[in-house]
Formats: sequence, C-alpha cells, structure tokens
Amino acid sequence: MASLQESLNKFQKQQERCQTTLSSIAAKASSKATTAPRATPASTLSKSPAPAVKFSNDTERLQHINSIRKAPVGAQIKRVIDLLLETRQAFTPEQINEACYVDANANKAVFDSLRKNPKVYYDGKRFAYKSKHDLRDKSELLVLIRKFPEGIAVIDLKDAYPTVMDDLQTLKATGQIWLLSNFDSQEDIAYPNDPRVPIKVDNYLKTLFRDVELPRDMIDIEKDLQKNGMKPATNTAKRRAQAQVHGIAPKQKPKKKKHEISKRTKLTNSHLPELFQNLKSS
Repeated sequence: MASLQESLNKFQKQQERCQTTLSSIAAKASSKATTAPRATPASTLSKSPAPAVKFSNDTERLQHINSIRKAPVGAQIKRVIDLLLETRQAFTPEQINEACYVDANANKAVFDSLRKNPKVYYDGKRFAYKSKHDLRDKSELLVLIRKFPEGIAVIDLKDAYPTVMDDLQTLKATGQIWLLSNFDSQEDIAYPNDPRVPIKVDNYLKTLFRDVELPRDMIDIEKDLQKNGMKPATNTAKRRAQAQVHGIAPKQKPKKKKHEISKRTKLTNSHLPELFQNLKSS
C-alpha cells in the first residue's frame, strides 16, 4: 500500500510540473503574439507610382499678361485710365497690376507717365481718374453750366461722373438748359436757360433771325462773333491744325444722291402717265 501511495504522489507531482510547463509555454506564446509586428501585405510594400506632373492650364492667360506688359507705354496707360474711368476708384500700383495686368512698379516709364497724366490724380500712394470738371451730381452740373452763358462743350462734361449724360438730358427736358449741335463739328454745346426770366420773342424778329444767311465755314462764324464782342465756344482753326498734325482728314459732308426715276423703277402711279414722260433710260 505504501508503494502504491508513493507512486500516486509522484504521478501527481509530474502532472503538476507538466501543467506548469504548459502554462508557461502558453504565456510566452501569447506575449509574442501581442508584441510581434503586423505583417504588411506584399502589395502594399510595392512603391506606389509618383503622381503625374500637371502643367499649368493657364498658358493663354499668361501669354495675354505678357503681351500687355510688352505693349507700348501709351497702350498700357490707356488700359489703366480705362480702368480708373470705369470704376471711379483709387488704386495702388499693386491693385492696378491685379486688375489689368499693368505692372507700374516694374516699369518706370509707365509709372512716371501715369503720375504726370492730366487724366490721372496721384496722391503719392494711389491713382484715381481726374475729370476736367470735378462734379458729383445734377445740381453741381447745372451750377457749372450757368457759369458759361456762351456755352460749354458736352465733351468736357461727359466724364465728370457716370450718369452725367442722363442728367444733361433731364436738364434739357425740364427746360433748364439748351443742348445745341455745333454746325461744323456736330458736337453738342450746353447753354444755360434760366426759367426765371421768360422771354417772348416777336414773330417778326424770329423771321428776321431766320432770314440771316450764315457763313458756310465755322471759322467765319467765329470771326463774326468776335467782331461783335462775343467769345465763341469753339476754336475751329486750332482744332483743324491739330487734326492735320495728327494726320486726321477733315470730315466731309456726304453728298445727297439724286433719286431719279428709271425704267427699272417700279411704277405705282401708272394711272398718271404724265409723271413719267421723262424717264431716264438705263
């Protein structure tokens, strides 16, 4: 009995040792599983291709900017003045570059020409449009016109502020000014008309006035006005001289074409043959 009991005790101890060994092996295996690095798929290990280089699709715009900056100084100045006139805002050189691609900072000739241009006001930092007459609204426009009883050219007013042409038509419609065309240049002249002084002209005087034959040449009209102590609103001689210097041909009035009846003319009054006795053969 004693030997049997001893054998059982040994067997139990062996089992305990085996269980301890198995537990330690399992513990090591689990610790390796948690610390082992994750396997990376082979596909991900392969190097991904570099993205294709994208060239600028703005080539046309860049060519346009380059053509502007290589243009003559006068063309660049006109571009800037058009911007200032259209927006009626003050721009720094950097803002001008952003708006119309004229780089005044990089082109001294452009910068100096802008600064000295009579249509541009420069305060040392910004450029703005400068009209001949500093006006803001219709009331100031009327005050200015009344200062010129001999008339003021509309061309000198048209850039004063954006709605000046509409205001001129409104003042004309309300009878506060007259807008008359220059006989020679076909330019409009604005004359003040004070409604507080209504004048009635006798029909006989109207007839005398209309019967006066005026010279055909505007220069002769201006001379007659000066002889009578009046200052003409125009200077045709000076304008024509400037036109010749710049190679501008004087405007010639188109001759009215004589409309004659020919045999090809469709006759609608064929019941009146006496009207068509002298048909021009063609």
